[in-house]
Amino acid sequence: MVKIERALISVSNKDGVVDFARGLSANGVEIISTGGTASLLEKNGLKTIGVSDITGFPEMLDGRVKTLHPNIHAGLLARRDIPEHMSKLAEMKIRPIDMVVVNLYPFKETVLKPGVSLEEVIENIDIGGPSMIRAAAKNYRSVAVVTNPGRYGSVLEEMNSTGGIGEATLGSLMLEAFQHTAQYDALIAQHLGGVFDGPRFPERLTVGFEKVQDLRYGENPSQAAAFYADPFAAGVNPGGMTQLHGKELSYNNILDMESALNLLREFEDRPTAVVIKHTNPCGIASADDIYDAFMIAYNVDALAAFGCVIGLNRKCDVRTAEEISKHFVEIVFAPEFEPEALEILSRKKNIRLMLTGGPIVHDDVPRFKYKFVKGGLLVQTVDNSVLDPSTLKVATERAPTEEEVRSMLFAWKVVKHVWSNTVILAKGEQVVGIGAGQMSRVDSSFIAAHKAGDKAKGSVIASDAFFPFRDGVDEAAKAGATAIIQPGGSIRDAEVIQAANEHKMAMVFTGSRVFRH
Repeated sequence: MVKIERALISVSNKDGVVDFARGLSANGVEIISTGGTASLLEKNGLKTIGVSDITGFPEMLDGRVKTLHPNIHAGLLARRDIPEHMSKLAEMKIRPIDMVVVNLYPFKETVLKPGVSLEEVIENIDIGGPSMIRAAAKNYRSVAVVTNPGRYGSVLEEMNSTGGIGEATLGSLMLEAFQHTAQYDALIAQHLGGVFDGPRFPERLTVGFEKVQDLRYGENPSQAAAFYADPFAAGVNPGGMTQLHGKELSYNNILDMESALNLLREFEDRPTAVVIKHTNPCGIASADDIYDAFMIAYNVDALAAFGCVIGLNRKCDVRTAEEISKHFVEIVFAPEFEPEALEILSRKKNIRLMLTGGPIVHDDVPRFKYKFVKGGLLVQTVDNSVLDPSTLKVATERAPTEEEVRSMLFAWKVVKHVWSNTVILAKGEQVVGIGAGQMSRVDSSFIAAHKAGDKAKGSVIASDAFFPFRDGVDEAAKAGATAIIQPGGSIRDAEVIQAANEHKMAMVFTGSRVFRH
């Protein structure tokens, strides 16, 4: 148990600090403070002692040096259970400090200010604050360190009821303090890595994610989950969307929204709707207006669409909302909702309606994809490539028609966002059949054809990786597909090309695969 007799308070986030300091004062705690915090406390009738009065040294260098002094840090670091430490304090006439209440310069908020200069960013890198936090946290059995305003109430309650702060609370405050400074330093490294064009894969990877919310559960009810956001993430992302209506988001909801966003980014130039189920599209289409795009996309596989996530890259109008409202849908997101459309959809109690907060555009993608494995983290760049039609290599006797090329380019944009092995069938600006997640590519071809049914006639087929055997091509031809777009590069390419020629199909190679694992 630590009895708090002296506390040093210096905070950038001043939420609740006056009431907290008042509570400390009521417990007989002497308050040391600095600058703006001291002014605020004294304005509210609380007596403080200036840091300069403790150090015997004035603030200097525009406030850069004020708490970096032995009279402060010795008072924080001296262990009360070591007589030599305490006798040295007495010899040097330094009094112990039992509590540090510090949060740091607003680095993140500064970075996010429009038009902020590098000089201003650098000035908002706190030096004294982290030093005091770390000193107090290191000596946590003797010093309470409070970095989170959300803890003020419980700390005061414990002091009022027990006369001090117990070891369990001291330990949890210490952990929170190191998490606070670790995230702060991570944000600095993260931002400056972009400013100074650091290596793509640095020797030490630091990320400063912030908790948005606890989730009801993870992929399954037996798993716990939470959602963390990148505070510097710009553009449209699940963490930056505004929820207008419905139940709270789940772990799977967020994954599905991210899949829908990634796919919609390929189609910024055309009104496009995507229907996602279990992170894969079960329908996607572009059209002259969002209503037609949705109607086509939903009906690609209306059976699979039950309980889906719908992503729209244009304003959700009344006609579209009326059609969506006829189905069981988990989420609808769009850059905007017409007021009447929002009213129509809001009649469904549980449907989640999300506002993207901006247009969904191709270049608005994260730089990296991360995947945790036991003992480490895999990091790779995001595939944001755009296929240049002039680089397509015709591999068959018959070249594709202009309409087939148009369908191929649409299909290629889609196939890179479906979990492999992936084969899709498309016509014009719509998918008609999707085969995904299979261990063999011929099974994906069979499923895509089965899903397409009669719509497969005259379609094109896209494959995210090469055909290892001719059977996938034979299956597509049986369904009525007329052209194929695939990476090529198999040792059996000749066999696959021969199959396409036998079926009078056109086939082009892209030279690059878009496989997802």
